[in-house]
Amino acid sequence: MRIAISSRSGCGNTTVTRLLAEKLGYKMINFTFRQMAEERGVDFWTFCRMAEDDYSIDRELDRRQVEMAMHEENCVLGSRLAIWMLDKADLKVYLTATAETRANRILRREGGTFEERYNQTVQRDSNDTARYMKIYGIDNTKAEETADIVIPTDDKTPEEIVDIIIEEVRKRA
Repeated sequence: MRIAISSRSGCGNTTVTRLLAEKLGYKMINFTFRQMAEERGVDFWTFCRMAEDDYSIDRELDRRQVEMAMHEENCVLGSRLAIWMLDKADLKVYLTATAETRANRILRREGGTFEERYNQTVQRDSNDTARYMKIYGIDNTKAEETADIVIPTDDKTPEEIVDIIIEEVRKRA
């Protein structure tokens, strides 16, 4: 089974993808902008700005993720666009949370101030949405049209989210 999990930044995508893959014994695929920036020796936020003008960055990231997933019989692919890009996903999950919740999670992970993280989160959402629409014609604000299941994560632990997904996996097995 191939499971695709998408969300905006700070929804818990990476954590949920990792925990779900571990619990199911599946391969985790979570190749990110952060990893591409590291590969190229570029600061993450600089890399994000580069992607605003260079759509080949998104295309390469998405291509590589899908290729990795298609080489696995059982995997969990976690990325911003996984539910749209992995056509052959058996289950498509979208995680949501308010901008405030996401900013607080990013603040705990990366430090800084709440105002700084909130503004970055809102700006990144806007930039990502515009870029995905330009590159692929994908409106990531309408995930419910593509996802099999949408999970609000504001008041849930990663383990609770994983349990919801596993319940859905069992229904489909």
